[in-house]
Amino acid sequence: MSNLHTTTSWAYPAGEAVIRSSPSPHGAAVGRLTFLTVDEQAELYVVLASARVPASGRWLQIEVPGRPNGRTGWVPADALGSLHVVDGYLRVDEQTLTATLYRDGRAVFSAPVGVGKPSTVTPDGHFYVLEKLQTLNAPAYGPYALGTSAYAPTLSEWPGGGVVGIHGTDEPQLVPGRPSHGCIRMHNEDITRLWHMIALGTPIEIVGG
Repeated sequence: MSNLHTTTSWAYPAGEAVIRSSPSPHGAAVGRLTFLTVDEQAELYVVLASARVPASGRWLQIEVPGRPNGRTGWVPADALGSLHVVDGYLRVDEQTLTATLYRDGRAVFSAPVGVGKPSTVTPDGHFYVLEKLQTLNAPAYGPYALGTSAYAPTLSEWPGGGVVGIHGTDEPQLVPGRPSHGCIRMHNEDITRLWHMIALGTPIEIVGG
């Protein structure tokens, strides 16, 4: 259902269903669907695949935000609402310190970034845009921020800790570089452009750390 580059499906939860390790009501529980993120925004889930099981109907495989990163699981299809589809993905390259938004295999946006220090790294992996936020009275985050499904291995400067955010900065001289506790920083004009271009559910690929 999703290839995480050109076509990606996502959905809001319809209930607080148990997430299973396999497409079966007897699969081990690996979590539970939630309605709100840690920032009290609407939670959403990227749908990776579907399976039809004779005894229990259609199941959907989803990405599960939170530690440890990279978890997936299965829920009954009716546990999620209508599917939404986005195209493209955001690639964050920790070696070149750039973030590039692709659509139809073509780069439509690119900007320098600041990533985690060696002691508080930004994690590699496949994630997605979980929420889009406008920041108020918080110059350290710039005018806009994107909450992601990624969690830093140790901590991050995101309120409440843990979440890897993509946001602006009041220290533009540190971008590009490795100044953060795990979040991804951009110049304020760049996060403003990206925030208006990128959609909820867009996959994020962080590589090269």
